[in-house]
Amino acid sequence: MNGTHLIPPPVWRAGPGPWATSHALALAAIVALASAAPATSLRAQDTVPRGVRVGLTFDATGKPAVALTPVSGPNADSVLAILARDLDYSDRLTVIRPDTGTAPTGALNYDLYAKLNAAAVVQAAVTPAGGLHVAVHDVAGKRVVLVMDMPLPAPALSRDWRRVVHVASDSVEWSVLGRPGIASTRIAYATQYGGPITIVDSDGEGAWPVPGTTDCLSPAWDPTGTRLACNALPNGNTPSRIVVRDLVTGKVWSTGVRGNNQTAVFSPDGRDIVFSAGSDAQDLYVVPVFSDSTPRRLTSRRGSLNVSPDFSPDGRKIVFTSSILGHPEVYIMDADGSSADLLTSSGFGDDLYRSDPAFSPDGRRVAFQSRIKGTFQVMAISITDKTTVQLTNEGANESPSWAPDGRHIVFVSTRTGRRELWVMDTESARARQLTHGGRAQNPAWSPRLSVSRQP
Repeated sequence: MNGTHLIPPPVWRAGPGPWATSHALALAAIVALASAAPATSLRAQDTVPRGVRVGLTFDATGKPAVALTPVSGPNADSVLAILARDLDYSDRLTVIRPDTGTAPTGALNYDLYAKLNAAAVVQAAVTPAGGLHVAVHDVAGKRVVLVMDMPLPAPALSRDWRRVVHVASDSVEWSVLGRPGIASTRIAYATQYGGPITIVDSDGEGAWPVPGTTDCLSPAWDPTGTRLACNALPNGNTPSRIVVRDLVTGKVWSTGVRGNNQTAVFSPDGRDIVFSAGSDAQDLYVVPVFSDSTPRRLTSRRGSLNVSPDFSPDGRKIVFTSSILGHPEVYIMDADGSSADLLTSSGFGDDLYRSDPAFSPDGRRVAFQSRIKGTFQVMAISITDKTTVQLTNEGANESPSWAPDGRHIVFVSTRTGRRELWVMDTESARARQLTHGGRAQNPAWSPRLSVSRQP
């Protein structure tokens, strides 16, 4: 079996605290299926049965500090750098980097780490057998709360190799906070001027082009993270169409109606695709994926442009952009196309342009782009009371997509003078640049990826 397929995803639980039996069993499954031998330098400190997690004690009012010890073994510096960056990018933890390059041996000095105000200590080693061994210590409880042994696929530093380290980072965050991390997720995006769809790790590393997606725009992930949809531009005698590519098997399927076909999105169960199509006017259509069915029209809005649909997490609602008022606004309707209602406020003026809505993973907010004083900015609106907040203000910012944690968004920004992808923590407003090649557009954040079938 492939090494990356040996790491089943833990059953995530929201909120810190003691583990229920189901979560201990889920973590035990991780260890039972991981085959690499543990590092000798850490073995003596593994004082609890493998697969048992008992919870940490820390001040929940702030960001708990996590101390990393130096990593031993081949490519140790890369493992340490990825772990530190992933935990920092979570925006939930304070990371304490080691001062020296020598991995500690013997019993851990919990009192020393307590003086550093560390809630947890993470030790990692690359084993002689080529595996990644990680132990997480609860400083206040002076005990080990998580032990993981995961095979590292060859070659070192490859996309699959990095994925295992990202999974370890997410598991560390899980052990400290009881909340899932997003380090092992990926972001797909299109490039201007006919480039292929590109997929990049959530830390901005490991970018790779998706074969067969030249002249494709607006990528969208299916719920398993193994299929991508995009709208292929017309080419010669080939008309505009929606294309779905299975990233694991390479299988390709396409659909469409007469005219321009664009902005496809998968239903939350992955069975259907909703997309926009038409010529002078455009409406939304739905069709089962990988079927021979004729797309069924969902909207019929008097010659307006209706584009950029997105499903609520429960699949009951769809938000979309419509120009039925003479300018773009965001609407919300039932998934069968009925009961359409204006979500964003309307009015008068040159800045009336709100589009590209994206449901948050908890279904409570919708991010969208709004033109403000001639420049697009990313906004978020509450579904219940329509309270709206502006999330960006530097440069032009557009095309938001939510991370699975419901806290981070990725969007296109011109704040550096070029169209790059940026990631923002919506709670702290901390932003970081994700891409550096320019010409980026239409980002889509993946779900938490399947480990049994991975691209």
